[in-house]
Amino acid sequence: MFEIESEGRPAALPATIPSHVPALVQAAGERAQTRFCEFFIANIRNPHTRRGYGRAIGEFLAWCEQRGLASLIDIAPLHIGAYVEALTRSHSAPTAKQRLAAIIDSQSVKTTEAGGPRGVSIR
Repeated sequence: MFEIESEGRPAALPATIPSHVPALVQAAGERAQTRFCEFFIANIRNPHTRRGYGRAIGEFLAWCEQRGLASLIDIAPLHIGAYVEALTRSHSAPTAKQRLAAIIDSQSVKTTEAGGPRGVSIR
């Protein structure tokens, strides 16, 4: 599971930044790893939001790994839609929407021209 570290970071960096990069992100290459960390540092200012997004993205990436995806680059809108569909069976719509927001926001990490997760919505 992807965790957010809150101690042992240089004073110039936010207190809660990724303590490690998930395997699917590592498999996408060095640029994706850098962008993954930058996403949490530069885009998410609130430490509580950063932790929530980290947890949501970690759960999604674990789900992807369980289904045989080898890299962040392999994740397509179809995978995100299937994950959200499964999530809505076990969680409330607001919870699923919050996790979907984290996943969609994090898609800027991908270093491929494949495009983002268009067409995924929760009602």
